[in-house]
Amino acid sequence: MKAAIVTIGDEILIGQIVDTNSSFIAKSFDKIGIGVFEMLSISDDKQHILKTLSSLQNTFDVVIITGGLGPTKDDITKKTLCEYLGDELVYDEAVLAHVTQLIEGFFKRPITQINKDQALVPSKAQVLFNKVGTAPGMWMEKENTVFISLPGVPYEMKYLVENEVIPRLIAKFNRPYILHKTIRTYGIGESLLAEQIESWEDNLPDFVKLAYLPSPGQVRLRLSARGNDEKQLQIELDKQVEKLHQIIGEAIVGFDDGETLEVVLGKLLKEKGLTLSTAESCTGGKIAATITSVSGSSNYFKGSVVSYASETKVNILGVAQELIDRHSVVSVEVAEAMALGVQKLMQTDYALATTGNAGPNKGDADAEVGTVVIALATPNGVYTEEFNFGQPREKVIDRAVTKALEKIYKEILKN
Repeated sequence: MKAAIVTIGDEILIGQIVDTNSSFIAKSFDKIGIGVFEMLSISDDKQHILKTLSSLQNTFDVVIITGGLGPTKDDITKKTLCEYLGDELVYDEAVLAHVTQLIEGFFKRPITQINKDQALVPSKAQVLFNKVGTAPGMWMEKENTVFISLPGVPYEMKYLVENEVIPRLIAKFNRPYILHKTIRTYGIGESLLAEQIESWEDNLPDFVKLAYLPSPGQVRLRLSARGNDEKQLQIELDKQVEKLHQIIGEAIVGFDDGETLEVVLGKLLKEKGLTLSTAESCTGGKIAATITSVSGSSNYFKGSVVSYASETKVNILGVAQELIDRHSVVSVEVAEAMALGVQKLMQTDYALATTGNAGPNKGDADAEVGTVVIALATPNGVYTEEFNFGQPREKVIDRAVTKALEKIYKEILKN
């Protein structure tokens, strides 16, 4: 089963809006065993649309199109589809009644001809009834390809995909199972990780594929298995994950997209009845924001001091001015004092502190641009490490946040 997704609209091509529709459709198709092999964004131009449809015809089992179904003159998708399919537009009485009820009953204004024309559909199309909007979806077939046209408004598109498109695709096509397992690793770069698991990767069965999904401070490994026996696919995925755990177990902190490091850390803190606070300089509160993005984090996270200025470090966290003068604000000594200060202030078991020079300019600090010092105060002492995360500024901050969470996670696991 092969599918293509086409989004129509100049607003996407000029960057005015972000195409979230394709992502939603791809995820929905993947769940029912339909692989998306191509995504296209094209302009509201008749010839361009016709050329695109022709290029996809008989190459894909399903072509799903979003956009261009509105009431204005620049919405040309329906007319163009009719021309491509050799069809004509006719009024659908059920859609017309629905549009009339929405305009006159809900919006309390007379229906216009433009509104009525929303009920025009190709005569040979199966109408996908849109209960949450005025533009209906349309299911059309030509030779070996199903063409599905949906409105571009995200909530309308989602309603139609979930309630009309997916049930029809399941009924029409025999589909393989596609199962995924995503393993989250921290503290190992992509190239080093690839070296460590090379032999395991080379021996994966043909029906299991591996993808590397790197981001600052972490690499997700996505295993995808495709076949007709769902139970056997799941057994094989579990077996491969167990083998992987034997190789890089210390680097694995979670599975699947919902288990981010902050989620796993939160579970660990809650399970052990431990509390955490943060004192942040160069990360500007982003560690705290990441931790508190998890529902229920108030059970273990007690608060943060964003001590961006030196006087805040001194006046709130109790860092000695003499320490800053002697060692510089970006130093192991100051980071340790910040961690101990917020640990005492918030009365927590653990405390994280960051100080650094995220750039792009060197500023008042002596440290090189990209330098970050991370301190972790624990019940047994304070542990500090210095890093240089390079540039740009956003990368430095993101990597500092990830490394800080990784440090406390690994420290708690030891105890």
